[in-house]
Amino acid sequence: MIELQGISKNFPGVKALDMVNLRIEKGQIHVLLGENGAGKSTLMKILYGMYVPNTGSILIHGEPVVIRNTSEAIQLGLGMVHQHFMLVDEFSGYENIVIGFEPKQGIKFDRARMRLLVDELADSVGIDLDLSLKVKNLSVGEKQKIEILKLLYRKIRDTHP
Repeated sequence: MIELQGISKNFPGVKALDMVNLRIEKGQIHVLLGENGAGKSTLMKILYGMYVPNTGSILIHGEPVVIRNTSEAIQLGLGMVHQHFMLVDEFSGYENIVIGFEPKQGIKFDRARMRLLVDELADSVGIDLDLSLKVKNLSVGEKQKIEILKLLYRKIRDTHP
């Protein structure tokens, strides 16, 4: 379970969030719906450690946590598919999925293992996509699938640390 309690965030001249509460149980799906500027992305960026709230707390499984950066969020089992993709256009789908978590053989990048691991993952979730293509040549929907595979590759399946 993830709980956000009394989350507020101010930017110079703008109150982006004002005492927001949100509770997400494991296995539930939620939609954050609102106009541009309503604070949806700001709230998710706080949960993912990209912003620090001015007030409020985050609890995971009832325990308070402080998420100061995205590395801490990932260690807690959190992931985020960004509205604006965080992909490297000149890299292949494979390379974008493993970036920062590359399989190695000794000190060398193990491309064969990368393909094996990513292909197995994609097959297991029913994603059929030519991951050898450069991201710049993919559609928006295909890029979304790569972002999702990237999270799954990092073993972010639920919020169990």
